Formats: sequence, C-alpha cells, structure tokens
Amino acid sequence: MRQVTSADGTPIAVFETGAGDPVVIVNGAFSTAHDAEGLAHALAEGGFRAVTYDRRARGESGDTPPFTPQREAEDLAAVIASTGAESAVLGHSSGAVLALFAASLGTPVRHLFLSEPPFHFGEGDPAPDFVDRLQAAVDEGRATDAVMLFQREGVGLPDDVIAQIRQSPLFETLLPLARSTVYDATLTRDLSTPTPDMLAIPAPVTILCGEQTFPMLSAAAERLASELAGAELLVMPESVMHRLDATAAARVVSERLT
Repeated sequence: MRQVTSADGTPIAVFETGAGDPVVIVNGAFSTAHDAEGLAHALAEGGFRAVTYDRRARGESGDTPPFTPQREAEDLAAVIASTGAESAVLGHSSGAVLALFAASLGTPVRHLFLSEPPFHFGEGDPAPDFVDRLQAAVDEGRATDAVMLFQREGVGLPDDVIAQIRQSPLFETLLPLARSTVYDATLTRDLSTPTPDMLAIPAPVTILCGEQTFPMLSAAAERLASELAGAELLVMPESVMHRLDATAAARVVSERLT
C-alpha cells in the first residue's frame, strides 16, 4: 500500500497488483480496495497493472469535509497521476458515475469501462431529503440506521433482504462505511443525469451491463449508450444482479486495450 495526496490534502490509500499498462479500478458503494482484489488479480493475470484504492472515508484513506463530487473526482485524478502512465479506468456502480464525471473534468483517461452506472436521468430519484437523513444518522452515531436506510432507499432492497443482511456477518463490515453512504448518495443525486460535459468526453467508452440485473440499471446503461457519442454497450452474461464478473471484465479490458 502507498498513499497519494488529493488536491484538498486528503490521503488516499492505493494498492497495485501486477505489471504492465495501468487499469485503475473504482469501486461502488459499501466497498473498499479489498473488495476489488478478485478483479485486480484477473487483470494482473492478463498482463495489466491493476490499481485499486480506498475511496475517501473508506478503509485506509482519510477524509476532509465538506464532501463534494468534485473532491472525489480529484481523488481519482491523484490516483491516476500517481501511476505515471496513461491509465484506463474501470468503474463499477457509483464508481462508474465518478469515473465518467472525473473524465469530464479533464482527468486524462485512456479508456473508460463503466459497469452498470446508476444514472436515474431524473426519474425515480430517492426522496429530496434522503441525503439529509443519512447525514443526520451518521452525525448522531447511528451507523446501523444509515446503512439500512441506504440499502432501502438508495439501493432499493426490500425489507426482508435487508433483514437477512442485518443478521449476517457481512453487516458488521458495512458499519465502518456508514459515512461513505452519504457521499455515494450525494454523488448519484447531483449526477442523476449526466452533464453535457460527461456526454462529450473524448476517451473511448465501453459500458458494461449484466444480462440479469436490476431493470433500472439496464435502462440506464442503454440510455447512456444512446446519448454518449461513440460509446459501446456490452451485455455480459457472466455478471449477475449488479455483481461484475472479474474474469469476464478482465477479458473485455484486454480485448479493447491490446
């Protein structure tokens, strides 16, 4: 692990696997760099240098309030700059939204791979006070409430599924990430619809979508592909219900970068 410093002074923890052309992985909600290890190893086996990092307020990275999507974009820019080479970026879920946003701000990207970005395009957004209620839960030390609220209103999980997660060992690993739910909710709220600059980036874009996934994500991938000039939409049978298949993703990256 090494650290890079973002523009606002926040330390960001970075991890590298393999050697070759760099591919920076940007995870989605409730995840740290550790959760991308499978994808990182698959990319390394394909001859790439896989670069993962803890997004701010997660894992071994720091945090500097107040949060803005621009600050998270600066974090990604700092990680890319630290590779010392032209980097491809593979973002999943809210990480895909962040990757596209960072590219629109001028962060140099060789190729963007966007896995199931949750763009709402202004339709079916969470309640207007959703972020405020998440923030209040975090500020009051109610991490459990924040996690469950994000699962219910941010992800859209039914109550019985949330109850099952609440009783599983997984739930305890989510509690330290409670503050990051505010950040993911803010990012996807502010960028519910891609900005004109996001739809005009010069880098090649491949949009990945599972064959079996949430209907909202399929619709978002199709609409983004139709509005982002030159974007490629690729349906992946191996990725199921918003889980990116590491082997298939590494194959797609390899085919397009080599």
